[in-house]
Amino acid sequence: MRKIYLFNAAFLILWSANPVFSQTSQLQIARNSVGKLQIAIGNKEDAKKQLSILGEGIKAAESAQNDKKTKKWPETWAIKAYLSSYVSIIDTDVPNSDRYYNLAIEAIDSAKRLDKFQANSQLISASVYNVNIKKQEKGNIAYANNDFLTAYELLKEVSDFFPKDTTLAINTGLAAQNIQSFDKALAYFKRAKDNGIKNPVVFQKLTGIYASKFENELAIKTLEDGIKANPYNVFLTNDYINLLLDTEKYSEAIKVIESTLKVETNNKLLYFLYGYLYQNNGNNSTAELAYKRALKIDENYFDALYQLGLAYVNSANEALKSRKSEGAPTFSSYINRAEVALLQAHEINQNDKSTVQLLIDIYTRKNRLDKVQELKSKLEEF
Repeated sequence: MRKIYLFNAAFLILWSANPVFSQTSQLQIARNSVGKLQIAIGNKEDAKKQLSILGEGIKAAESAQNDKKTKKWPETWAIKAYLSSYVSIIDTDVPNSDRYYNLAIEAIDSAKRLDKFQANSQLISASVYNVNIKKQEKGNIAYANNDFLTAYELLKEVSDFFPKDTTLAINTGLAAQNIQSFDKALAYFKRAKDNGIKNPVVFQKLTGIYASKFENELAIKTLEDGIKANPYNVFLTNDYINLLLDTEKYSEAIKVIESTLKVETNNKLLYFLYGYLYQNNGNNSTAELAYKRALKIDENYFDALYQLGLAYVNSANEALKSRKSEGAPTFSSYINRAEVALLQAHEINQNDKSTVQLLIDIYTRKNRLDKVQELKSKLEEF
């Protein structure tokens, strides 16, 4: 929790030495309460003791605000604002705390309006600080209760008051996102990023908003910044690769995967994606190697088995078109490998139509009409 605003000793001496009013005046009682409170805080007195001092001071300040003369003095309202704002923070009675929070806001407005020479700026600043602490508490409660609009309105004010606080900026951005105000969410997530946040979620949130606005270059740059702050973070890396794929930056995606696989040697998804990219470029042999590496990690990895089977089918077709050197795999060899991989894939997911169709094509080439008919019957059941 933030530190509550404390005055320095010189300021207290200045107050206690002010000779304008006698010690019996209501304003002087209120003024003295500020000093007593600082001493109580310094001595680490409990909340009960502090509330007793505050009660005395607020009562005197309210008497002063009802006086014809002193109600026009900014000092009266500045003292009331400060004492009330402090009650709103330390009083555990929620209705009472909220009451003094509202009184503090009203008193701050009056003090600012009357304090033309800024003679009470220190008290007013302390009051505004304390009120923002209370706003943050109320905003967090509203967020927890799924009242995101109220949460955003409160947290926005606090974040604007504490612009360097990255946690506040994130929470404000999340509240804005929950009310579908994505431009506002972007502003606060960006504030957190610009102030040095390293939390991967912030970079993911920013990227998602940029991508939704089709600002792909900004999205890519944001993920690159996130990875610099969080090297080899699996979630950021996966998002980065997927974004490169979505924007058809395939050569860049391959480089990122190759670099990542030097560190993440047990990531089946990266091996799969690596194989898939090479397969799309017509390099079936490299794709086969990548899929096999993925299957060493998870022998029941359906996507890798299916794509491996397809790669073998492609290699079989290439073998038919060209003369292979002696000892190279033949058409029949590739087709047999494809059959093994696809049967295993079919066993894992018997409802995948693409797998069944590839097996039908293989058995048609092998003239296994019984198998063809069996699989065609199964297709009709889907």
